[in-house]
Amino acid sequence: MSPLNPLGPPPPGRLHVACIMDGNGRWAESRGLPRTAGHTAGEENLAEVVRAAVQRDIGWLTVFGFSTENWIRPRPEVRHILGLHERLFGRVTELNENNVRIRWIGRPFDGPDARTPKYVQRAIRKAIADTAHNTGMVLTVAFDYGGRAELMGAVRSARAAGQRITPASIESHLHDPTLPPVDVMVRTSGEIRVSNFLLWQSAGAAIHFTDTPWPDFDAAELDAAIALVPAP
Repeated sequence: MSPLNPLGPPPPGRLHVACIMDGNGRWAESRGLPRTAGHTAGEENLAEVVRAAVQRDIGWLTVFGFSTENWIRPRPEVRHILGLHERLFGRVTELNENNVRIRWIGRPFDGPDARTPKYVQRAIRKAIADTAHNTGMVLTVAFDYGGRAELMGAVRSARAAGQRITPASIESHLHDPTLPPVDVMVRTSGEIRVSNFLLWQSAGAAIHFTDTPWPDFDAAELDAAIALVPAP
């Protein structure tokens, strides 16, 4: 488990919802705007979705902020997305008002393949520390994250610890072993694939595919996703 993510009490909600926030660029292009405007709108909408999730039976909301593959995007677009994540992790006052704990998963900052800039690392560390006292929903942001990289790292760590490679040993070395199985995964903007996101955690998850681009994803769409999860 990343030392950045401190243990805390279990959140009150029972569901784990994971979101692949797709379609920001297409949303902007359909309006004659630059792709960066779509990413800005997507970051703003995440704040709305967090507020909606807090009001529902959701204990964990995990969002795919930036993948290990996203570094190949045009440099101006990458710089803009990095700046938005610095701002996202800076929304501490709003997170505290909603009793939300923030966490992070991704390639370890000190790993040989890690590419997260220092200023984003600082923002991540500060957000985690400044919301650690909250007792409500856990918002986990996957940044510089890839499901295959996570599994390969877990296997390497288990072997280094002298453990047999079993489901239990792999799970114990994931980026955040306390993250529960995903109940429902959301993929916006008409794409019907999981894009290397939470491959281990979402093995039995329901999947809500929607044509709605992420900047337009709202509480009604969230309710449609939750409705796929059987009642306890």
